[in-house]
Formats: sequence, structure tokens, C-alpha cells
Amino acid sequence: MIEESVSLETLPEHGRITCFHNHRRSGQRYGRRALLDKSNSFYIRPFLNKSVKPAHVPHATVGPDEPHVASTTWPDTIVEKQGLGLWDPATETAELEGFLSSQLPSHPKLHRGQLKNGLRYLILPNKIPANRFEAHMEVHVGSIDEEDDEQGIAHMIEHVAFLGSKKREKLLGTGARSNAYTDFHHTVFHIHSPTSTKDSDGDLLPFVLDALNEIAFHPKFLASRVEKERRAILSELQMMNTIEYRVDCQLLQHLHSENKLSKRFPIGLEEQIKKWDSDIIRRFHERWYFPANATLYIVGDIDNIPKTVYQIEAVFGRTPAENEIPTDRTPRPFGAMASFLVPKLPGGLAASLSNERSSVAADQPKSIKKERHAVRPPVEHKWSLPGISQNSKPPQIFQHELLQNFSFNMFCKIPVNKVQTYEDLRNVLMKRIFLSALHFRINTRYKSSNPPFISVELDHSDSGREGCTVTTLTVTAEPQNWQSAIKIAVQEVRRLKEFGVTKGELARYMDALLKDSEQLAAMIDNVPSVDNLDFIMESDALGHTVMDQRQGHECLIAVAETVTLEEVNSTGAKVLEFVSDFGNPTAPLPAAIVACVPKKVHVDGMGETEFKIYPHEIADSIKAGLAEPIQAEPELVVPKELISASQLKELKLKRGSSFIPLEQVVNSTKIYDKETGITQRRLSNGIPVNYKITKNEARGGVMRLIVGGGRASESSESRGAVVVGVRTLSEGGRVGDFSREQVELFCVNHLINCSLESTEEFICMEFRFTLRDNGMRAAFQLLHMVLEHSVWLEDAFDRAIQVYLSYYRSVPKSLERSTAHKLMLAMLNGDERFVEPTPHSLQNLTLQVVKDAVMKQFVGDNMEVSMVGDFTEDDIESCILDYLGTVRAARSAEGGHGFDPIRFRPSPSDLQFQQQVFLKDTDERACAYIAGPAPNRWGFSVEGKDLFEFISDCSHAADGEKSNSEESLALERKGEQNNLQVRGHPLFFGITLGLLAEIINSRLFTTVRDSLGLTYDVSFELSLFDRLKLGWYVISVTSTPGKVYKAVDACKNVLRGLCDSKITQRELDRARRTLLMRHEAETKSNAYWLGLLAHLQASSVPRKDIACIKDLPLLYEAATIEDVNLAYEHLKVDEGSLYSCIGIAGAQAGEDISASLEEEESATNLHGVLPIGRGLSTMTRPTT
Repeated sequence: MIEESVSLETLPEHGRITCFHNHRRSGQRYGRRALLDKSNSFYIRPFLNKSVKPAHVPHATVGPDEPHVASTTWPDTIVEKQGLGLWDPATETAELEGFLSSQLPSHPKLHRGQLKNGLRYLILPNKIPANRFEAHMEVHVGSIDEEDDEQGIAHMIEHVAFLGSKKREKLLGTGARSNAYTDFHHTVFHIHSPTSTKDSDGDLLPFVLDALNEIAFHPKFLASRVEKERRAILSELQMMNTIEYRVDCQLLQHLHSENKLSKRFPIGLEEQIKKWDSDIIRRFHERWYFPANATLYIVGDIDNIPKTVYQIEAVFGRTPAENEIPTDRTPRPFGAMASFLVPKLPGGLAASLSNERSSVAADQPKSIKKERHAVRPPVEHKWSLPGISQNSKPPQIFQHELLQNFSFNMFCKIPVNKVQTYEDLRNVLMKRIFLSALHFRINTRYKSSNPPFISVELDHSDSGREGCTVTTLTVTAEPQNWQSAIKIAVQEVRRLKEFGVTKGELARYMDALLKDSEQLAAMIDNVPSVDNLDFIMESDALGHTVMDQRQGHECLIAVAETVTLEEVNSTGAKVLEFVSDFGNPTAPLPAAIVACVPKKVHVDGMGETEFKIYPHEIADSIKAGLAEPIQAEPELVVPKELISASQLKELKLKRGSSFIPLEQVVNSTKIYDKETGITQRRLSNGIPVNYKITKNEARGGVMRLIVGGGRASESSESRGAVVVGVRTLSEGGRVGDFSREQVELFCVNHLINCSLESTEEFICMEFRFTLRDNGMRAAFQLLHMVLEHSVWLEDAFDRAIQVYLSYYRSVPKSLERSTAHKLMLAMLNGDERFVEPTPHSLQNLTLQVVKDAVMKQFVGDNMEVSMVGDFTEDDIESCILDYLGTVRAARSAEGGHGFDPIRFRPSPSDLQFQQQVFLKDTDERACAYIAGPAPNRWGFSVEGKDLFEFISDCSHAADGEKSNSEESLALERKGEQNNLQVRGHPLFFGITLGLLAEIINSRLFTTVRDSLGLTYDVSFELSLFDRLKLGWYVISVTSTPGKVYKAVDACKNVLRGLCDSKITQRELDRARRTLLMRHEAETKSNAYWLGLLAHLQASSVPRKDIACIKDLPLLYEAATIEDVNLAYEHLKVDEGSLYSCIGIAGAQAGEDISASLEEEESATNLHGVLPIGRGLSTMTRPTT
């Protein structure tokens, strides 16, 4: 399914703009865990679970001054206290206070320094990924520094400086990736680069630094580039103006109503963006972009710190300091000799390393006042603290026709507590324990019934970009249930505040946090550079002491011994007072209360009706919830195991678990490939198993169950049965005699993350676990119980139905989703299996129908289990035999393959020329999708053809065509030995189509966005199935209503243009390099290896074997232009095969817009949108 990428679980991160919408920086891989409090959370969990949807982490501003090499001295008290038991407060009070007031240790490998011109730099050696590094230039200027007539100018400079840099462009052929973004408080330019390449003849760091120097301090504000980026930003402004974006803006505007954060969103104001010329932009740059107002971060595979410092000084030391702009510019006396003071660099890129000064006009007589704020961001807040006298603000209501659900946000705003001592860290730990209990109580206990809310979350987070700590109670509900939802949420908050956590909760969440921290400490040598860099930038922004993962764990262990139940409850209670004591004169006032609600709601039997709500009703609901009687939380019995030793013994005797010979190798029960480290097994009940032992993630592992079938197996009478069935299992959460609460606490105790989902071609269950305290056996026990003893509950089924009814009704309220929905139905001839199930289909489902639809797929020979982790062979095989081998044997005649055929519409000719969607909205936006058929990964087309039968004919035909061009001769020599091997390889289409996608994406960006200025965001994505014998491609493009038709035509021209504008060797080499580097980096991830192992023994994917995994890099290297062209021939791009759908939103949507479409578009006559900022909903999407 094509659907917009919107996380429903993460809080918005506001005010971040990026230059390339298609190339999201790889560092943003953080996500929310069950233990919710994110205040200073990096000490406990700096790098969060990568299996959850991505959420953004704040980045740095000016951090505290520290010595060149950070201190590694540990306080004597911590050394003495190692190994001691619980503290005795009566006799050790003084010693305890002395310990807690001690400073936390600093990161032992982090090097800090400052040049004479004021530029600060931080260097951290980090080996993952090998032979690569991250260089980020953070300029401490953002939208908060703009005057009333400069709104959006920092973002404009980011675009012009970054995309106008010739030195950055010269890095593109080296395998480097770069991007930039603007926030409230800073602008960041970042480059991810190899340490060296064959072509550069040496170290690449000087070239990267020189590019950053040009971008940040010496940009050329050419009028042509300014106009080009003006068009791009105006397009970006409309693209990002989704309803999620507008909700984020409303929250920010009310949360920070007393300062500029409420009205200085980085994207800026349209009418101002249209007016600025190069001189105005240059003057803002001169005021803020100088070395003393910037920090350089370098993290990566760098061993020689003195050499790196020397290179930094050589490149940046020549840039003037903040007070060195003279009123009368004269040549420097040693200007001619400057080149002799810089180390001589190799040719090629070296020619671009220069001594240039700022691009400010040399004859400018005016002195520019350079500014630098001591505190970032430079705003004043009204704090939500007890005893601060201020008038309370009534609840605010944002009502919009595009909203589907009711959401309630109650904010508290306090100063950031810098974590620099053991006592600071101790407070963080106690708050996390306290809030973890609240999260579990609400979202687990109430999920066991039919709650009136969709979700309730209480988040406590530091924000460097906003300069404060914000606590947020967020309640999401169906509109008709909003009052009950608020009452339950505030009632549970008050219960926790009044009675506190129980002894069992304290022990449980303390243990979970320490296990999590220990896991991170074990992975200290496997953390990617970009994650470490983001962590340092975040810590510096907030003024926290930067520690490495091992230090953080040791410090956490030390403070954990001092924590008492009473202190946890008193510390946590203070966090909740703004909710629990609402209305009390001595309570801290909420910073804001904001409700975002729809204008109309669906009522059964009545259809759409007006939704009315008033501020006093919201306040009354809060007070009513707080007035409800409450009782203390009872202790829950948490199972230590789901299958006892006696039960396991009985199972093994009954089922006779064993390994049997694999079909590929007669009389052999095991295949081990030494090169990849992959082992293949097959159990006597028919379940195939793959595993790989690796140290990638120390003391951790992942496991994935794949069950063939998925939504494709839904019959015409039971559309939606599989997806609703899987959701029913997830909603229920019960296995055997264990309740949902017990199962979830079992997972908390063993640090297990589990997810269950259905895709078009399979059902997938994934586990992430630690090997500490039998965590792997616990994960296997849970998998066994799901397969053998799942409990299907009627109320869980009802909740699942309601979820998908809500999804379906929300489609018409989203421009992107409604456009994609209509396209998929058109392309797949109305097949509902690839879109949200309709209300009619949902009404036809019963609990028994969905249970049968799911469980008929759970048969031995239709399942495959893969594991990757830091386990031993004996341990993993013992778990496999004990818990997978004892699953009852069941075989299906269908083998998971029987389903209604999937057919593309024979021809789009019976449709309108282009499908269209019109959405009434207050603001104008437009998007479009263009799609068409493609083969699957293994060379099968939707018509059932095996395309490998056509390859040899094409090869013979190509042999008869000789080219005299130098490029073709070079290609012929290169591909001579490998061509037949590549074309005969099972992965031929997977490899060549992947290369083709990279090339098409590059051309789309260069043509549709950069040259024609028709869009800010355009991407080409392939869906290559494994089990289904089909695939498709989709081009996604955003634009304005006046330009979207031209943008669609331009995308089609690029797609078809590969016939006439042939692929060049440079394009292929760049695509090859990108995919090889991506593959190399991802092989350090257990989750990536799970993907490689998928379908390795699936009978429905007979062409995949271990050789496919081993040959992957070689195939990328060996593929030629002719190979890629051959794959392109099997993409259907003719007018008779292309499906497109255009979506337009606006007040006049659906009315006569032909006149505006015929007008020649320019940057000065685009229709306006609201001048508002952005949150998480506007973060960039990756290209693939």
C-alpha cells in the first residue's frame, strides 16, 4: 500500500527544515520505548530501538566550555562504593551527599578545542561504520534570530549556501552524502564521507572541511541560485502544510505564546520569501555566520587527532573572527603567501581548496555588527512552577474539517535541569521509573477492555531547540468519547501522584532500565558515528555532561543503589502536579491546554454531524476526572516464565522435537556457510530455521517469524480478514492462562520488544531481546505461546474493527492518502487487498472468520523463523528445539499459496486521462502519484512470465549492435567477463532495478526540482515482492495546484527519457557506490541481516539461496549499463501502462481551475498558504 509516513506514537519535533526532502539524514533513527520519560534519557538509553518509527532528537547549540581533552577522572566516592550493598541513610548521610554532589565523568575519547577566530570543534574517534566519518557544521543561528521582515531568511540562506557550493558538488563522486537543515536555534550543514577514495589519492577530510567552510562562511549569493531556491522553498512551504503540520503549529503557538518561538517558524512567510534579493540575504549572513558563532563536530573512523586538529586549523583558521570585519577592506599583507602555510593537497579536488574570504562585496563600506547570543535560544519563558503568580489561560480549541480524532494536550514548562552530577542523574532515573509505571497502567490495563481513548501518553522531555523541559499529557480519542477519555487520563495521573508506585513496580522498572543500560554499554563499540554525534549535539545543547555508554551504565548502577521508594514517589509527584492539582491555587499552572478537534463527526445511523465543544467543557472534564474516587494500585503477579520446566519436558516427550534433513542436501540436517556465517536447519514439524551468530549488537538478538500469505490470501468474501485478524491478536495480547498485563510485564522484565503485522504477502512477528537473564529463552517462550495458545477475544476483535473503520473514514481527510488510495484501486482494478478495508467488508467479518483467515496460514511448511544475534550455537539450537520444535506439526495442501489472482487493470484507457482527487481545505496544496507494473525481485511479471527466458535473446541481439563510442567500448571491456554471470543470476532483476531506481531518483531531482522548479519533493520507489509474482513502481511528487500537472508531465518525461537520454557510466557508478555503501553500513545491523535471511527456505521463493546473499556486492560491481537498460525494458512506462492520480486541496478544489493551469507560472504569482512552522509531521522522508 502507498500511504503517507506519519507516526502516531511520537510527539512532534518542531521547526526543523531540511534542504533535500528526499534524502533524510541517516541519524534520525530514534524512537519511543515503553519506558517513556525522555528527560535526559540518553544516559539511560542513548540510542533507542531502531525497529520503531523514526522520531527526531534535539540538536546542539553552544555547549559548555571544556578542556581540549575531556577529563576521565572518576570521583573517589564512586570507586569506593563499587560492590557495596544498599546505602544506610542513617549512618552515611554525609558520605551520600558528598557522592551525589560529585561531578559525572566526561567522555574519555571526546576532544574539544577552539580556534583563535572562535570556532569550536569536537572530535570523537568512532569505528562504525569503518572508513567513514561525519562532519557537521552547526551555525548557532536560526529562525529565532530573524527580525519581523526576515521571517524565513535563515532557511533561505541554508538552501542557497548549501546547494550553491561548488566544492560540495565536487564531493558527490567520492561517495559522500550531504544535507542541511534549519531550526529555531541553529542551522546545520552535514557531510557523511569516506575517509579516502582511490580518486582522491589520500585523505578526504580536508576536502570535506573546505566544502563546509565555503558553505557556512563563504557562500556565493548568485542571483540565479537565489531565484532557484526561492522557487524550491515556496514549493516546500505548500508541500509541508499538512493537517499534522498545522496541528503541530497550533501546539507551539499556544505553548510559547509569550515569546518568539510561537511566531518564528523556520519555513517563514511567503510574502517575505518572494521579496528578498541577494543583498538582503547577504546582510543577514554577515551578521550571524562567523566562526565564533559556530561549532564543528567530527565523528568517525579517525585515529590521528593532532592531524585532524591541524587540518581544521589549516582550513578554518583563515576565516576572520567575529570582530575582524573592517570598515575599509584592504588586502592582507601575507595573503599571497597563505597557500604556503597550508599542507599541499593532491590534485583533482585539491584545486578547489582555497584561501578565499567571505563573498561579501569588497567595496562595501558599511560595518556589519556581528552578534552572538550567550544563551540559545534567546527567549524568555513563563514557567509552570508552584508559587509563580500568573493568570491561567483557558483551554484553546483548534477545529478543522481535516481532523478525524479528538486530541487533548496539557503542557507544563520548566527550566532544563542540567545533568552534571550524580544527583542529577539520580533524579532522571527516579522520574523514568515513576512515569514508566503510569504508561503501563494506562496503556496496558485499559487495553484489556474497550477503553474510551485511543491512546494516553505522558511525556517528559528536554528540548534544546526550545530551551526548556516540557511535560505533556496527550489524550487521543474518538470525538464522541472525549470527555470519558480525559476523565480516565487525569484520574490515573492523580492515582499515581497520590499513592505512588508500588514496591513491585519500583523493582520491575529499575531492573528493566538497568538491563537496557547494560545492553548499551555492551554495544559501545558498535554504535554508528551519526548516533554518537547526535547524542553529543543534544547533550551540548542542554548543557549535560557527555559520557560514553559504559560510563553512563556504571554511573547509573551507582546511583541506583541509593534510590528509595519514598524518593521515587516524591520526585515523580512533582512532575504530575500540573495535572493532579489542576484548579488548586498553589498548583503550577499549565503552560497551555490545547484541544484539536474535527468540525464534523460520523454518527452511526446519522452520518456526518457537526461537532461542538467549548473551553469550559474541557476544564470541567479535567476537574470531574480529578474528583473521581481513587484507590491504590494493587500489586500484579508477574510470571517468571511462560512455560515451566515440567511443561517443557512433557512437550518434548509428546512432540519429539528434532532436526531433519534439508531438502537441498540429502542426509544432511544442517547447512553452514562459512563466508556469511549463516546456518540453515529444518525441524521435524516442518518449520525451516535460519540463524546467524554475530557480535554486531553485543549481548542482543532479533528473531522474525514470517508466515506466507498475508493480505493476498484474503478471499473475495472476506476482504480485510487477515489484517483485522492480526490486529485482533495484537489488541488481545493474551496467551494461554496469562493476561495481557502479565504478558507485557513479562516482556518488560526480560527486555523484549515484540511486534506483529501483516503485509501484502506475509504475516510477520518480530522480537528484539537481550541475552541477559535468559532473555532469549523468554522470547522463544512467547513465540511458542503465540503459535500454540493464542487467545482470540471478542472485545479485541471489536477494537480492531473500530480501528480500521477509523482508518477508512480518515482517508478522505488526507490529500496524500486519498490520492494514493484512488491510484491503487485504479491500478489494481479495485482490488481491496492493497488498501484499507471498506466498512462494508468490515461488517461482513466475524471473530471466527478472521481467526480462520490468520491461523490457516500458521502451518509448519508455510512458516520460516530467522534469528540473528550474539548467542552461541548450543544456546540457539537448544531454544529452537525446545520451543519451535515442540509446536504441533501441521501441513497445508495450499502451502500458503492459494489466493485469488492479482491483476492490473488491463489498460488505463477506460479511465479519465488522469485520476483526480479534490479536497476542500482552507489552504492550497497538491500532490500526485504515478505508478506502473514492474517485475518482482526474482524476474516474474504480473502476466506470469519468467523474464529470464527473454534475457538470453536480448543478450544475443545486443551482441549484434556495436558501438564505436569510447564509453561503450569501455563498458564492453568491463562487462565482458561478468555479463552472462550477472544476467543468469537469480538476483539480476533485484540488482539492476535497484540501480535503476537510484538513477531515476537522481534525474527526477535534477530535472523536476532543480532545473524546472516544479516541486520540492519527488521520489521514485519500487515495490518488488518476493512471494507474489508482480511488482510496481511509484513516483511521488508534491507541488502547487498551478504546477502539479506540469510536474506530473515532467516526471513522466524523465521516466520515459531513459530511452533517448541514455544512462551514463558516471550515473551508474554513482548509483553503484551508493548501494554498496548502504549495504556495507547496514551489514552492521542485526535487523538488516534478518531481511537478508527472509524467504531463504521459502518454497514460494525457490530462486533464493545463500549464494544470493554472498553475491550481492559482486553483482552490484559487475552490473553494466546494458544490464540496467535491460531491466528498464521490463518496467512498463508507456502511456497504456501508466496510472496517475493528482490530488488538489484548497478552498476552490474541484471547481474550474483550468484558467490558472494555463497561466505561465512564476515564483511571484503562487497562491499563498498560512505562514506557519513545522513539527514531526514535516520531517523528510527517505528516498527508499
